[in-house]
Amino acid sequence: MTQAKEWAEVLGEFQPDDDWLKAEIARLRKKTVMPLAQVSQLHDWLDGKRKSRQSCRIVGESRTGKSVACEAYFYRNKPQQEAGKKPIVPVVYVQPPQKCGPKELFKEIIEFLKHRATRGTVSDLRGRAIEVLQACGVEMLIIDEADRLKPETFADVRDIYDKLGIAVVLVGTDRLDAVIKRDEQVYNRFRACHRFGKLSGEEFKKTIALWEQKILNLPVASNLISKDMLRILTTGTEGYIGRMDEILREAAIRSLSFGYKKVEKKCLEEVAKEYK
Repeated sequence: MTQAKEWAEVLGEFQPDDDWLKAEIARLRKKTVMPLAQVSQLHDWLDGKRKSRQSCRIVGESRTGKSVACEAYFYRNKPQQEAGKKPIVPVVYVQPPQKCGPKELFKEIIEFLKHRATRGTVSDLRGRAIEVLQACGVEMLIIDEADRLKPETFADVRDIYDKLGIAVVLVGTDRLDAVIKRDEQVYNRFRACHRFGKLSGEEFKKTIALWEQKILNLPVASNLISKDMLRILTTGTEGYIGRMDEILREAAIRSLSFGYKKVEKKCLEEVAKEYK
């Protein structure tokens, strides 16, 4: 018998969770978009750019929630389908793969619009992408993780804006700024910028309270905005909404698994320490 098997026998098998706990864990794992002030502000800004057909960029550190906010804007402008007519898709949202060349970007756009990305040359796919963007009445193209684009791909992104007159939005970290500023023609077309930042102060406190009420929604109040709990969360999250979401959900699941009905301070401390 191996040492690993001996350890397993000594510790015993894990007991399955009861049905209530399973249901709560499944609920806490579901993605949820909350009506945060900074998200509403971003959506208002994007709406102005879409209506005026002005290209722009959104820049922010990783885990600030900018990707979810941009995807949520797409869902607020859902495609419209009438019988016998081609669908109208006001907003297209794509996340290109790593080291994305023009061919891969065009495929992403074509497939997002539910058209077949046929094999062919870059020129073939470029023409197909332009065709379907026009046919679907696209007003805004959001390219998330735009810092994944190869330098030569930005010329095609620029051409989409020039040829179709739609608002193209580049979303990324400060690496995106560093890339596009190397090409004056690209930078001039995407000069307008919205910075999506971290949470702090009263805004951070309000967001924690909202998360406890709307997302965690545990049987007993956890009082996460109390001085001690807020201190743990401030240190552990550093104001990053993505990290805050992960810590709170995991602390809630861990607390429930230990038989508590709220987020226990000890569980929150344990989870938060893992993010240092």
